[in-house]
Amino acid sequence: MTSATLPDVADRPDLPPSADLLVVGAGPAGAAAAAHAARRGLDVVLLDAATFPRDKTCGDGLTPRAHSAMRHLGMGDFLADRPTIRGLELNGWGRRQRVPWPSSTFGPVGSAVSRWELDDAIRRFAVDLGAHMVEGAKAVGVQITGGRIESVTLTRGAERAQIAVRNVIVADGVRSGLGKSLGREWHRDTAYGVAARSYVASDRADDEWMGSHLELRGPDDELLPGYGWVFPLGDGLVNVGVGALATSRRPASMALRPVLEHYARMVGDEWSLTAPPQRIASALLPMGGAVSGVAGANWMLIGDAAACVNPLNGEGIDYALETAELAVAMLDDEADFTAAWPALLRREYGPVFAAARRAAGLLTMPKTVPVLGRPGIRSAALMSTVVRVMGNLLTPDDTDLIARAWHSAGRSTARVESRPPFS
Repeated sequence: MTSATLPDVADRPDLPPSADLLVVGAGPAGAAAAAHAARRGLDVVLLDAATFPRDKTCGDGLTPRAHSAMRHLGMGDFLADRPTIRGLELNGWGRRQRVPWPSSTFGPVGSAVSRWELDDAIRRFAVDLGAHMVEGAKAVGVQITGGRIESVTLTRGAERAQIAVRNVIVADGVRSGLGKSLGREWHRDTAYGVAARSYVASDRADDEWMGSHLELRGPDDELLPGYGWVFPLGDGLVNVGVGALATSRRPASMALRPVLEHYARMVGDEWSLTAPPQRIASALLPMGGAVSGVAGANWMLIGDAAACVNPLNGEGIDYALETAELAVAMLDDEADFTAAWPALLRREYGPVFAAARRAAGLLTMPKTVPVLGRPGIRSAALMSTVVRVMGNLLTPDDTDLIARAWHSAGRSTARVESRPPFS
């Protein structure tokens, strides 16, 4: 039902009074969910507080897993004119290795697309399939009856309205304001990310390799518990960024902007950078399912809002697209998502996230980094395994030795953790 205090809002065609599905947040997770639901014939409203196109703090890289998920969504044509990324150019301790994406079910190539362009493209795709887009409106509260969300309160400027809903998918990002109001809690005792990115003009903007520097040093040459990246975006630009790992016991104390600017100077010649970093932005990043309260009777959190991010590299676009499809499929299968949705997330991602969280926790200690990194970068076989793990290229269906070992480590870790993923 619409707000009784402002009936004129109900008459505006861009603020529908009801929906089968309200998706809050129009990033890759939310827009993909809206697309899948609209394709199924549901009456979908896709809501975002921003007006598109809009910027987002991100490395902008698409691993083969994310590339595959985009094609599965139906957006293969969109990727056709974007950069083709064949693997990672790993650097550290005086060594450099180019490691192609390891063989996987996801295909041999990735890509890189700015979130300004990617998010707008996916939400337009959803609208073309029939989703109703509402821009510049924020979900600020819910009305719950019998444990179910009956309606969601929206604001846009001075306007205020309510939209009646059958189901809600919450995809409002790492801070997840609506998720927090529904009981979502971020637990920082496991590793989380702090990162900054920028855009820089480069003569290598059309390169087919993502740069990854495992030996990240600050302006005073101190070794930091993180890594740097350079991702070619085409059109004369690369995304240059730095990320670090932290926990509540070992918080990251570095000032990200000077570290990023120092890193850009260090890789300037290597990547033919022709200008200083621009549009620097930073963010905190929950990882590895380190949140609880991800579902209720008729609502689910997906993507970054559910901390579906790889703890070893901060990658989350692939999980955003995958959780979008999984959540929409659950709309048909379950009458109550409270237990079913976190259980599904744990089956799909729990072991991998648990293992990665434990490994990332070790990497928050700077002394661990050279002990593992210095001998590791000298081994092509080991670096291929690292790329497979960092690239999210392991699935529950993989049965080779490396996959079995990683999954076994994850299951063992999850059993002894005081708070397994999504709980």
